[in-house]
Amino acid sequence: MIQAELANPWQQLDPTQYAAMSFLARYRGATLRACTQDLRYFLRWCAERDVEPLLAERPHLELYLRWMEQRGLAPATIGRRFTTVAGFYRYAVIDGRLQKDPSLAVTRPRVPWEGQRRTVLHPLEYAALLTAARRDSAGSHALVALLGMIGLRVGEATGINITDLRSQSGYELLTIMGKGAKLAAIPLPVPVLRAVRDAIGGRAAGPLLLNRNGERLSRQAAAGQLSRLARTAGLTQHLSPHTLRRTFCTAGLVSGVPLRDMQYAMRHADSRTTPLRHGPGEP
Repeated sequence: MIQAELANPWQQLDPTQYAAMSFLARYRGATLRACTQDLRYFLRWCAERDVEPLLAERPHLELYLRWMEQRGLAPATIGRRFTTVAGFYRYAVIDGRLQKDPSLAVTRPRVPWEGQRRTVLHPLEYAALLTAARRDSAGSHALVALLGMIGLRVGEATGINITDLRSQSGYELLTIMGKGAKLAAIPLPVPVLRAVRDAIGGRAAGPLLLNRNGERLSRQAAAGQLSRLARTAGLTQHLSPHTLRRTFCTAGLVSGVPLRDMQYAMRHADSRTTPLRHGPGEP
């Protein structure tokens, strides 16, 4: 009886729902939320046109791309949303739901580098941002140091607890929960360690980065905080938390750090993710 009850929810799913859940089950956190939104966007388009997603062919997907273009979506947004759709079909084939992938021959939009707003700060710009953060608060200083000096993702930084810090063999190590729920122990350079200790103050436990209410700083609040600090520092370009991670990577490569070492520092599974192209005026 219990086994039948447990099986019923899956048996009641139609093939498209099952394929979607199977595809999304491999993601977590922010990636799961983004992929869910992108896939829901596509499935709604199919439903409005009486297209069965698992019976869609290449022309349907080409029309989906043209429809997004007509709605005025940016090429980067179209590319990201279609990448999710392509992943959905790829895993439908892997799971035996489809015989062939209809997205393979689809002409994807070309995303110009300048249209991606992937800014990288010049060392002097980062120094100005760090100065503004230091003057603002100990928490702001720690946030900018963690993102720009050791290349953490914003979710990794905001998820740090004070108890994640420990000493080992003369080094101060920070243990974080990285992308894909992978733990990583990162040695802290002295400037980052000082900023972190200032942010801790006299506390023994709890989140490292706090908001004005004394609660854990959220990803959204961290992004807003960085935008405010950028204005204070006189920076005019678009600044996101990932800008500082790219700045960390670029600074390392430009200073001569081997690509393999930079890949390890960035915790990239594929070295092709690590090299950065630069737009006009970027270092």
